[in-house]
Amino acid sequence: MRPLLRTFAGFCLLVLALCSWKALNPAEAGNAAQEAISGVTLAELPAEARETLGLIRRGGPFPYSRDGIVFGNREGLLPHAPRGNYREYTVMTPGRRDRGARRIIASAKGEFYYTADHYRSFRRILE
Repeated sequence: MRPLLRTFAGFCLLVLALCSWKALNPAEAGNAAQEAISGVTLAELPAEARETLGLIRRGGPFPYSRDGIVFGNREGLLPHAPRGNYREYTVMTPGRRDRGARRIIASAKGEFYYTADHYRSFRRILE
């Protein structure tokens, strides 16, 4: 009886792995992330975000030493891309002495994403 249970358990694990492969496939996950991200127009962004976008396009100078570092997308909310594809930049928050929670993430493809909640959600900047 026990060998039969082990065989059945193994079969169930195989079926589960095959069914969830699509969800675990990074390319598929990236496509799903792209579809889930809403857009935000330049006019809808805070003035500080528009200023940061201008600095990114001009190549700086940036107010924070960490501006331009690689953003790893560990949250998996942005489309899947090789490491180094994304760079993060601080969007100043009035009244804050630290970097705050607002960022713009720039992709190597020229796409920009805005987060106001420190990477919990993103909106693609529509230009």
